[in-house]
Amino acid sequence: MSWGFLRDILSGVNKYSTGIGRIWLAIVFIFRLLVYVVAAEHVWKNEQEEFDCNIRQPGCENVCFDHFFPVSQVRLWALQLIMVSTPSLLVVLHVAYRESREKRHQTKLYKDPGSMDGGLLCTYLISLLSKTGFEIGFLVLFYKLYGGFNVPRLVKCNMSPCPNTVDCYISKPTEKKVFLYILVVTSCLCIVLNVIEFSYLIFKHSIKCCLRSYIKKAQDSKHDHKKLNSIDNNGTASILGNNSTTVFSFHEADKNNPMAISQYEE
Repeated sequence: MSWGFLRDILSGVNKYSTGIGRIWLAIVFIFRLLVYVVAAEHVWKNEQEEFDCNIRQPGCENVCFDHFFPVSQVRLWALQLIMVSTPSLLVVLHVAYRESREKRHQTKLYKDPGSMDGGLLCTYLISLLSKTGFEIGFLVLFYKLYGGFNVPRLVKCNMSPCPNTVDCYISKPTEKKVFLYILVVTSCLCIVLNVIEFSYLIFKHSIKCCLRSYIKKAQDSKHDHKKLNSIDNNGTASILGNNSTTVFSFHEADKNNPMAISQYEE
């Protein structure tokens, strides 16, 4: 199987991810994708041929293998990698949509097409929730299908057409168990990183909204204060102007009335 398309998706998302998102990408690429391609795929390569039962009844081994391994573990692992990585493609598509929209309108519609705000932030959060849901879902599926994350050396099968209970031996059980533990640990680590990144983005956006609200209130309060000061100054100037006019009129009346002046002199 060629994994070049998945590598391209992960490298494209890396440009728009946070620091925590880049750690997630490194874990997926190094500890999951490379481990799968380099080692795990070869461990499960001939699993059905190496599944051996102590009976030569035609069809018995095939039926027992299908009963204990309804889905190949390594193929389920590959499907998990694809499903977990695909939601990240939503972010790349959203950025591409922004860029094409700017080209179509031939104007600058966004401060930066890759800036984590508005609709792109919602898309990124949805991708985080989707990845976390897929991780948890596949872990539960692994547990339900195989009865845990253990690979036993011996399983007992009494499925038809086996004439009685037969012993079947799984090849490389210890090696497969180690790789399954790597799968579980990296999946749990990715879930934790997704939750941390989701909480970080929500907290950062909430702080940004609170700061904007605070700054807006402060600016409105400052504007209202200036308006009140302007009204007070205009009112004081009006009162002083009226008083000056009254005094001036009084003096003009005194000049035209000598009797009033003599009364003041007495």
